Amino acid sequence: MRRIALATYDPGTEQNQDRDLPVLLGALTDAGAEAVAVHWDDPGVDWGGFDLVVIRSTWDYSWRAEEFVAWAERAGKATRLANPAAVVRWNTDKRYLGDLAAAGVPVVPTRYVARGEQAELPDDHEFVVKPTSGAGARYAARYTPGEREAALRQLARMHAEGLTAMVQPYVRGIDVGGERALQFFGGRLLHASRKRAVLSPGTAYDAAKVAHPDLAPWTPTPAELAVAGRALAAVPDAPELLYARVDLVDGEDGTPHVMELELIEPNLFLFLHPASTATATSAILKAAGA
Repeated sequence: MRRIALATYDPGTEQNQDRDLPVLLGALTDAGAEAVAVHWDDPGVDWGGFDLVVIRSTWDYSWRAEEFVAWAERAGKATRLANPAAVVRWNTDKRYLGDLAAAGVPVVPTRYVARGEQAELPDDHEFVVKPTSGAGARYAARYTPGEREAALRQLARMHAEGLTAMVQPYVRGIDVGGERALQFFGGRLLHASRKRAVLSPGTAYDAAKVAHPDLAPWTPTPAELAVAGRALAAVPDAPELLYARVDLVDGEDGTPHVMELELIEPNLFLFLHPASTATATSAILKAAGA
């Protein structure tokens, strides 16, 4: 019997918000595996006691990126980790968008502002400021050119906390076509979803946000599939990927551009796509050697 750990976060006194977790645990157990949910930062866990560790909902990692990457490297030496530690390290820092752009993948234009660097903010269009290590729209906000001072205050706060900022144009196409998330599992398209824009005008960067507003199933277009394929092919150690999510928006030219490439702990939205559970379960079992 294969032992499989699904790595998640410690919710403390609150309920774990990962809706996929019980579904996958049940499906893996029904398929004959010994599957358990384990907090990634539990110091008492023997990761070498599992045939496979699948990173599922480690949703607190972004504020503890160095600690998380160190854990991934330890776990990856003890057993098989999906996705691998090298991929985790690369994907924790959204400067990977520069790597994708260098490989010819269409991405949302991005500038980076590290602590001590001069911030050049747009004066002719809306823009977004967010951290290079972040998830769930935390510390992300949308600004008009007239809100420069508010944006600078956000940058100062982020730099004081040791965060590097990203500055991107606000992609107006998201207000029309939304943001599409193409999910891949075992090297094949699993399903896709679409949501409306997360960042509303005037919402403070440190305010709580709904990460997936108006989420609905989506059928990806050939152009979207092509861009997603190019993005995944540009990932270091791409053949080792068990799962991936490619987030796409329409650029100013109306074609799909990569907003984000999520290779660490993407929500699978199995409640929207229940038929995908069997496919994901099969891929996990195969990765575990079952």
